[in-house]
Amino acid sequence: MQRHERLEQDVKVALSHIIQNKVKEPSVTGLISVTDVKITPDQKYAKVYISVFGKVSKQKVITALKKATGFIKLELGKSVRMRNIPALIFELDDSIEYGAYMDKVIQDVIKKDEENK
Repeated sequence: MQRHERLEQDVKVALSHIIQNKVKEPSVTGLISVTDVKITPDQKYAKVYISVFGKVSKQKVITALKKATGFIKLELGKSVRMRNIPALIFELDDSIEYGAYMDKVIQDVIKKDEENK
């Protein structure tokens, strides 16, 4: 694994821990998962892909995380050794939800197919 990929993985693990255990924002509830982190080669920006499960407003969670960015960057600096702590850009990742939806559709088709035999 290259150094840059290892850094992205370390940041992903650290951000997952910070968001789950240290962010005290009331809107940041439910099961929140950091699905991916992409850091620019100059390490100035990091796009953080977040997946939210449960009956919470996904947009409220993203807004709350954006509001807590300063705190999250501070904690990230304590957790991961980097020359510069990148600016964090939070993006909603609904690929897991879409995958679950597609799985349900496939199961429904299989069930209907078996009933028609």
